[in-house]
Amino acid sequence: MDEWWLVFVPDPERWGPLPEEGVLGVRDLPAAVAAVGLQPGDPVFVRPDFVVDRELLEFVLSPEFHPLERETRRNYALDIRLLLTWLWRRGIPWRQATEADLRAYREFRCDSPLNPRRISGAKWDREAPAFTRLYRWAKVTPLPVDSRRRTDRAADARSSRVSWLTPRTWGLWQDVGLRGLGPDGTPVPGWDARTELRNTSFVGFTLSSGLRRQESGAMLTFEVPSRPLRSGRYCHGQMARALSRSKRDRTFYASVDSLRQVSAYAESERAWAIERAQAQGRYEKLPLMRLITKVTTGLTPTVHWVDRDGVQGRYDLNLLDWRERQWLFVEGPQGPEPAWLWLTEQGLPMLPDRWNTMFRQANQRCEQALLTPQERETSRLLRVAEIRGKVPYATPPFHASLDGALHVDPAQRVDGQEVRADRCGPARLCPALRRPVVAGEDLVGAQGR
Repeated sequence: MDEWWLVFVPDPERWGPLPEEGVLGVRDLPAAVAAVGLQPGDPVFVRPDFVVDRELLEFVLSPEFHPLERETRRNYALDIRLLLTWLWRRGIPWRQATEADLRAYREFRCDSPLNPRRISGAKWDREAPAFTRLYRWAKVTPLPVDSRRRTDRAADARSSRVSWLTPRTWGLWQDVGLRGLGPDGTPVPGWDARTELRNTSFVGFTLSSGLRRQESGAMLTFEVPSRPLRSGRYCHGQMARALSRSKRDRTFYASVDSLRQVSAYAESERAWAIERAQAQGRYEKLPLMRLITKVTTGLTPTVHWVDRDGVQGRYDLNLLDWRERQWLFVEGPQGPEPAWLWLTEQGLPMLPDRWNTMFRQANQRCEQALLTPQERETSRLLRVAEIRGKVPYATPPFHASLDGALHVDPAQRVDGQEVRADRCGPARLCPALRRPVVAGEDLVGAQGR
């Protein structure tokens, strides 16, 4: 074996059953891992000879790496693993790597025809900070790679090209991709509509509010906006800082129409999923459940709960990330039910990254319905503009993309009325596109068109 391995510390409810005799001589593996200082989501680097690397374990626990966000730690660890494997195969200890070694690795990753999975310049610019952080912590001088040096950044790096769907094209994508209609608007035979209302409600609410996928996807039932503005067309809510990329809480706005869809979903599809899960005893089998007893309001909203062992706890609602939120339950008419808004058919929380699958399947349905078999044989990136224009390709909207296209700064976004208008409202001139486009809620990013 000549490949490094990565093991990520699981969340408390995902350890699964452990043998009574222990693992590798350790009777209580979760407690032993916690005693080392590792937390859920932390990576553990395993050498090709199946030995945990002590130095890299110290790096993972160091102030250079450990305070990073969980997803950032994961991405950095995956990038570092590839570098470690490449150096190991050439007999180079990672501490002894030179600038020439890292240049060779960059050429292999980005330009070598011998590499079947070459990456773009933008991807290299995301990997270089991980290597820089590792070698800066190891005090290797001179640094074999430094993301601050111009020579260590890719000259051809560019962010993904984002175009915009017009309201008409966006409506076509929803009808074909989410509602199971054909190009002519008639129902497609055999359409499975079990989660249609959930998917359309999520997309409508996320688009109207401008929230990111994780922000909207990890919302709790009692966080859904309900207080309308003076105009009566929008309601405003508060986004928890633990869910936002900037780690700052902020006010957001959602249209009344999109919130009506959410309410319809909660009273139908969501209620049915909870009823089935309760009948099957699914919630009783969960390894971790925190039943909410009280939610205080004010400057610091706080969630109070009690677990199955009777242990009481409380925490600032703004500091609860999406992993902790999935453990929260409320007492319903027929017993405990998830406080998480968006649920799977099994009545369990729909984790934020699973929405990517929903978008991908909707895009595939659009291709199936709107393109000929010959046109579908060509890869999407290689299709000519005439074919690409026949089928919409949507991705979850992001506030940053919307603000960039409409040239809206954070100060303007404080009042939702500044960036949103009804569908029949006036169009705004978008300087980035040099043509009029309908304002905020009628736009969605279409990445990589």
